[in-house]
Amino acid sequence: MSGKVWLDKKPETNKDWLIIICACILFYVLLGAVQGLFGAVGKVFSILSPFAGGIVLAYILDPFVRWMSDTVLHNRPNLRWVAILCAYLLFLLLLALLVWLVVPQVWASFGTLFTSLPGYINNVQATLLDIQQSSGVDLQGLVDMLNNYEQLMNNLYNMVAGAAPEIMSTLQTAASNVVSLFTAVASSVYMLAGKDKLLRQLRTVVHAVLPRGIAEQTLRICQIANANITGFLVGKVIDGAILGVILFIGMSILGINFAPLIAVLMGVTNIIPVFGPFIGAIPSLVILLIANPLQALEFLVLVVCLQQVDSNFIAPKILGQSVGLSALWVLFAVVLGANLFGVVGMVLGVPVFATLCGLLQEAVAWCLRRRGIDDEGVRIAKPESAEAAAVHIQGDEEAPEHPSGPQAERDRPDAPCKHPPV
Repeated sequence: MSGKVWLDKKPETNKDWLIIICACILFYVLLGAVQGLFGAVGKVFSILSPFAGGIVLAYILDPFVRWMSDTVLHNRPNLRWVAILCAYLLFLLLLALLVWLVVPQVWASFGTLFTSLPGYINNVQATLLDIQQSSGVDLQGLVDMLNNYEQLMNNLYNMVAGAAPEIMSTLQTAASNVVSLFTAVASSVYMLAGKDKLLRQLRTVVHAVLPRGIAEQTLRICQIANANITGFLVGKVIDGAILGVILFIGMSILGINFAPLIAVLMGVTNIIPVFGPFIGAIPSLVILLIANPLQALEFLVLVVCLQQVDSNFIAPKILGQSVGLSALWVLFAVVLGANLFGVVGMVLGVPVFATLCGLLQEAVAWCLRRRGIDDEGVRIAKPESAEAAAVHIQGDEEAPEHPSGPQAERDRPDAPCKHPPV
């Protein structure tokens, strides 16, 4: 059939089957080449990962370096190293403070859990028996299971002993990454020190390689992405610090155990959008539930109230319109970023997706203007331009109206005389 697409034709001859077999072989070869290409790209990324860490570290410290250079050092290029040194000292101080708060609390928490586990289990059993007597629900199976807590401890010990090789392997990997860490720190120092020169070189390369219009659009997109990512990261860090401090004060007033550990955990995980509060609150709630169920209930009420205050008052004041996405798209960006790049993708997915959405909105608006319709699909009436209207009015003034008909024909100056001579 003349109008039939060749894909709809059934293979009938040996030539058709030979073409199909060759196409399958070619597809298999291309698939293997693509996998090899992805493997090579992944190897290149693994080699460049220390420099990626340096970029992230420089990105985090750059706002403080710019602030100190502008306000304290009055934009003196020869004193920029002072701002960089102060930024790293502040970063190391905060890191040491975090370790000082977390490590002893974690150690004390595990010690308290192991030494006080029988008492905690008795409290849980008493609570279950009270619930069983008051509500009539049969919870005797859970009570009997908790009676054999020695078996639970043995299972926990076996689990930890089985995970010991993985823990040692992780420690060895961390020790082997000391060189990568040093590379990341050193590259971040060089990036902060030569930031202006490096950005100027990158702009020069963009203008040299790309056409003028595309180069300007590329630099504009990079500027928008930089503003979104910087505003989001700085805002989330400040928001997490405020949340951790308020939570620590509230837990201390209520007398809830493990206040420093839980406050630091909640403040750090709050940087992750949507899922961050749950990631920090669930382990904290489990620890408090084992130690003291009443304190766990108090902590749950405190966290819910604090999250409401944070989401409605604190976060909007700090973040402002740096994201501009609805809750659905924020959730989508976090899930997509987590599946692609893990925890880093969860943090950076929102500002990157906000940048892409802004560019998509610009592209949609351009397409609508080009087609001459609005966002509802209604065609926009083009008003008559002022120049055309002026020409039209001037033409009407210069061209006087002439009557038509026989009388007008006789009144014309150049009309031939129709009267006979006398």
